[in-house]
Amino acid sequence: MKKVAWVTDSTASLDEDLKNHPDLYTIPMSILLDDEQFLDNVDLTPEQLFQRLKTLKTPPKTSQPSVGEFKQLYDKLAEDYEMICSILISSKLSGTVSSSEQASQLVDIPVTTIDSKILSYPLSVQIKKGMEWVTEGCSLETVKDRIERLRETHETYVIVGSLDQLHRSGRMSGLQFFLGSMLNIKPIISIRDGALEAKEKIRSEKKAKDKMIEYLQHSYEKYKFEDAYLLYGLHISQATEWMEELKEIFPNINFSCYPLGAAVGVHAGENTIGISWYNGLNEKC
Repeated sequence: MKKVAWVTDSTASLDEDLKNHPDLYTIPMSILLDDEQFLDNVDLTPEQLFQRLKTLKTPPKTSQPSVGEFKQLYDKLAEDYEMICSILISSKLSGTVSSSEQASQLVDIPVTTIDSKILSYPLSVQIKKGMEWVTEGCSLETVKDRIERLRETHETYVIVGSLDQLHRSGRMSGLQFFLGSMLNIKPIISIRDGALEAKEKIRSEKKAKDKMIEYLQHSYEKYKFEDAYLLYGLHISQATEWMEELKEIFPNINFSCYPLGAAVGVHAGENTIGISWYNGLNEKC
C-alpha cells in the first residue's frame, strides 16, 4: 500500500483522532482584521476573533491559502509520502480547491484534490471515511469517487447567530439586515451543492430549532442514519444544551458537538448554531 498524506484546510473542525493523526496536515486560512493578517487556528483563536470583532473599524475578511503555500507543503510532503489526498472547503465558498489544483501541477508528487462541498466537522467526516477506505484497500481514484457520492447525501442547516456580523462581512445586503433586525428574523441557512442558501426565515430561535428538528425527523425516518453533528460559533454550552434535548427526541442517533471555527465565525457570529448529518455513510470498499 502506497503511503498517503492527507491535507485539509483550517475550516475543518478536527476531532481528537484527526488532530493526533500522523498523516494529516492542515493548511490555514487567512483572516484580515483592520489591516492585521492572522492565520486561522495558528495565531488567532475563535475566542480572540470574536473579541476583536466587537471593536473592528472595518469589515473583516478571509482569504484562501495561496498556490505557493500549497506548493511549499506538497513539496515537503513529497519527501516522505508517495501521494497526497487533499479534501477541502467547498469551492463555492472559497478558492482553496483551485489553489490546490494549481499547485498540484507544479509538484512531482501525485495530488488528488477533492471538493468537499461543505466545511467544519462534516468536512472532517469525509477525511475519516477517505482514510478508512484507503485502509480497506481502495485507490485514491475510488476514494474520490466515493466521497463525491457521499457529499451529495449531507444535509446542513444553520441558524445565523448575528445578522450584524453577516451584514458587516458582506454576506447580507443593507435592506435585508434592516428588515431582519426589525422583525427579529432568525434565518436558517442551508448548504446545497456547496453553496449557502436561505432555507427559511423564522421569527424566533426556538421556532427555527423546531423547524430544523422537522428536517432531521424527515430524513431520519427515510435513511436511518446513526450520527448527527451539532455545530456552534463560540459557546459550546448552547450546543450541548440543545444536544441533550435532541437525544430525548432521537435516542437512536449519536449526537456530538463541534466548533465552526474562526474563519467561519467571521461571517456567522459567535451565537451561530447548526446541525448536520449524512444520509449515506454505510458504503464499504
